[in-house]
Amino acid sequence: MESAPLEPPSVALARKDLASRLGVDPSEVEVASHAEVDWPDASLGCPQPGMRYKQVVTNGTLTVLTIDGREYRYHAGGGRLPFLCNAGEQ
Repeated sequence: MESAPLEPPSVALARKDLASRLGVDPSEVEVASHAEVDWPDASLGCPQPGMRYKQVVTNGTLTVLTIDGREYRYHAGGGRLPFLCNAGEQ
């Protein structure tokens, strides 16, 4: 009997954070994708207005979660835990 693969810790943290934000059970949050990425700079693909970032390639992850058809992107890398990136949203 094969056991299900364990969820990477960064995915579990992102799922728990989103569930807390939305007031739902973590089991309701689906993982659409999870990938290792090389972010082009220390903003981890989520630059904030007025901030300056080291221009160095930074290894990390991109986790896309969904709930009720809406996507939520969690970025991580450079020692920073997964965080919700609202880039492009109002």
